[in-house]
Amino acid sequence: MDSAMLRDLGLLLARLLLGSLFVMAAISKLSNVDGTAGYFASLGMPLPMLVAWGSAGFELVAGLAVLVGFRTAIASILLALFSAVAGYLGHYGQGGADPMLMLMHDQAFAKDLAMAGGFVALAIAGPGAWSIDGRRPGRDPVPEHRSGHPLRLG
Repeated sequence: MDSAMLRDLGLLLARLLLGSLFVMAAISKLSNVDGTAGYFASLGMPLPMLVAWGSAGFELVAGLAVLVGFRTAIASILLALFSAVAGYLGHYGQGGADPMLMLMHDQAFAKDLAMAGGFVALAIAGPGAWSIDGRRPGRDPVPEHRSGHPLRLG
């Protein structure tokens, strides 16, 4: 297997792992919108039902975009920002006086930051040839290697 094929396989795997996480999170939110809204309300967020529906919709659409490699750079940057903000709002400093809850929230926050890093790396690396972006005419699935531009959002 040559290096280009290995790279495309790695990028496909990265897209599948990162994107599926958000599709599954969206399905979970949509299957219990009231519970999701209740959690958002407990964090003090305004309009928790709207936030629940909006975040689930965003996670589903952006997660699917990453999965299939459509507008991958844009979806990845948006998911990186979403991950960092969601981690901060939902986990940073949470847990109160319960050491187990504090540990759980600290680990969830670290996971969110790691996902943000993965999305930034995917945005820079490109979706690979095995993607919708890689199949679109005139599009370069590996922008930083061929065009000299490390990140192309169009």
